[in-house]
Amino acid sequence: MNVLLSWLNDFAPFGDDAEAIGATLSRLGMAVESMERVGTPIPGVIVARVLERAKHPNADRIGIVFVDVGDGQSLQICCGAFNMQPGDLVPLATIGTVMPDGRDIQRSKMRGEWSNGMLCSPDELGLADDTERDRGRGIYLLPPDLPLGAPVFDALGITSDVVYELDLTRNRPECWGHEGVARDLAAHLGLPFRAPGDPDAARATPTTGPMPAGSTPVAIDGTRCARFTSTVVTGVRVGSSAPWVADRLTRAGMRPINNVVDVSNYVMLELNAPNHAYDLATLRGGGFNVRLAREGEQLVTLDGVTRTLSTDDLLICDAADVPIGLGGIMGGASSEISAATTTVALEVAWFDPDGINGTVNRTGLRSEASVRFERGRDPQGMARAIARFVELLRETCPDLAVAGTVDVVGSLPEAVHVSLRTDRVNGLLGTSLTTDEIAALLSPIGFEREGSANLFVQTIRVPTWRPDCTDEVDVIEEVARQYGFPKLGRVVPTSTEPGALSPRQSDRRLLREVLLGCGVTEAMPNAFLAPGDLTRAGLPAGALTIANPLVTEESILRTSLRPGLLTAVGFNASHRRTGAALFEMGHVYRVPASPQPLPDEREFVGVALAGADARAAVAVWQEIEAALILDAAIELRAAEPAGLHPTRSVELMGPAGLVGVVGEVDPDVAAAFGIDERVAWLELDLEALLALPHGLARYRRVSRFPSSDIDLAFITPDAVTGAGLRSALAAAAGSLLVDLALFDTYRGEGVPDGHRSLAWRLRLQAADRTLVDADGATVRDACIAAAAALDATLRA
Repeated sequence: MNVLLSWLNDFAPFGDDAEAIGATLSRLGMAVESMERVGTPIPGVIVARVLERAKHPNADRIGIVFVDVGDGQSLQICCGAFNMQPGDLVPLATIGTVMPDGRDIQRSKMRGEWSNGMLCSPDELGLADDTERDRGRGIYLLPPDLPLGAPVFDALGITSDVVYELDLTRNRPECWGHEGVARDLAAHLGLPFRAPGDPDAARATPTTGPMPAGSTPVAIDGTRCARFTSTVVTGVRVGSSAPWVADRLTRAGMRPINNVVDVSNYVMLELNAPNHAYDLATLRGGGFNVRLAREGEQLVTLDGVTRTLSTDDLLICDAADVPIGLGGIMGGASSEISAATTTVALEVAWFDPDGINGTVNRTGLRSEASVRFERGRDPQGMARAIARFVELLRETCPDLAVAGTVDVVGSLPEAVHVSLRTDRVNGLLGTSLTTDEIAALLSPIGFEREGSANLFVQTIRVPTWRPDCTDEVDVIEEVARQYGFPKLGRVVPTSTEPGALSPRQSDRRLLREVLLGCGVTEAMPNAFLAPGDLTRAGLPAGALTIANPLVTEESILRTSLRPGLLTAVGFNASHRRTGAALFEMGHVYRVPASPQPLPDEREFVGVALAGADARAAVAVWQEIEAALILDAAIELRAAEPAGLHPTRSVELMGPAGLVGVVGEVDPDVAAAFGIDERVAWLELDLEALLALPHGLARYRRVSRFPSSDIDLAFITPDAVTGAGLRSALAAAAGSLLVDLALFDTYRGEGVPDGHRSLAWRLRLQAADRTLVDADGATVRDACIAAAAALDATLRA
């Protein structure tokens, strides 16, 4: 909604500090989307009278106009518009005038004829002209009583103004009128508030003669239209509006039409009081009948569109039951104000917001009136709206008189009373206001205290122009707004930040990312197994049986992730897709060690790498170990885990016990699942793994000095694991070791039975110097000694 600063100043002395007022409006919840200064006078534009029009001898689209600026001389102007006649007053931009668009007006020739200035259109001046419906194509025709030679802006009484575009929420219906905005603003700034105009203007006007024939009988639908007033106004002369009225309407975003329609719109924008003026002569029976439409009934609205209505739409009909308007939205074309109108029937009514909203959505017709009715209208503001309409229209219709008013009331909303608790106000706002201080904040905006109050609670009567306030919290919001949101301060919430991952969730997500980065695809096998699946996977058969399985073939809960992953690998193999790399992160269910109603449920991660040996599984484990940054040492202990290769598998032992297993699936087990290739296997108990200290990153300075490599091959008994030997070598190499990798495993000629050759590459580097031969020799001797302690000998 557009709000004018000059219009606000009619209600209270706000001054002209546009930026400060705009900031205050935003703080009060009426967000200022934009602020524009308009109506700035243009020096050099004066009032001139048209003396004569002539045809240009060398152009068809340009005419010659002779004007008088008050000095009795005839001044020649070339002009492309032809809407003026001799005797009309027009604005003339004299030589030397600089227009808002940057044009510098100078004496010049146009197709061989001199032009001593420029006649201006409304758009060129940034003004409104209600005599030209097609703006921008004609010269601005000024009122006939202006003095010649006077500056146009001064003569019209037009001053500069500021237009605020407000973004209003649905809970501020009163702010769709300048009065509501000004009331809130004045209360917040502590300024005296006074509504302009004479509230008794309509009643104070004497009736000229008897009521018109038939008066204005009114019948209403008391639910959808709970109040309808019809005021007969005589002595109307349809013409142009006062320039200041037309100018304000234009700046507020509405096109001036004529004095009757303009005053109707002015009252709506000022008091948030939608109203409609009907030509009484066009109303059959001189009255109104407000009813629901019949299915398929049609009405031609003011925009010239034929509307087909339903039984949920509210019609305003004349006394002969002929539709003349769509209630609360738009009038009909048949009763439009015309130049012949002399008597007006002014409608000011209250319509049900939900009904208006339904019709707007069905018809797609939204108007300035419907926007206000949808949000809630003051059912008690009829008299002020009528009085203001009469007062303003009398400026252009001096013989205006009010013949009478009919006011029909149905089921109006009842006044709302709210019990406001002082401790509730202070608890929500974080203030320490007293009961009297709260009442003092609310009273200037119409929220009056009723009866006596105590230190704890008071009864507040909500004003009728605030239908959005129905509960205590709504009134507290008004207290906060008037007290000032900036004064409430900012408090950081102490509650847990929503949406954050727990440490366990972060670790699980990290594990998924590591496994995906290793080229392993996540699988989701069934948690239910057939009775023989555990035995086929080389696992103990003891498991929990499901009392009511979905299918008989899947009647036990898995105790390991291995059967499901091997089934998935076998399925891929049966479709000639070898080398499948799959992982699953899921729960296993084991028979509890002690009697309890629930199984021993744990979360595991399992990795199956088809076509790879145990080294691939160890490599995946090392990536996981590095990503988690485990502080505890994990020992790879030789073992024969059930269902895994007896000499190519080990257990992962942490300080508190078993963490998992790594190695290869037993070939017989793989064959049982239809797999003809080797399958590397890694299975980790997430409960045990993530319980270990981890996640603390350790950093070391990057050395700028060159590194040196040493290759050592050891003949190692099969009973000694490669991981065990690796740990011994790493400890022996000490701080100079930056990388240790197994690059060859050999069994055959030159290696005794029950032994294998393991070849390692050690990369050495110092942080503060270049290594010499003696450094490498020391590390080599220490590594050979450490290997000998494990019965591993250096291979010749």
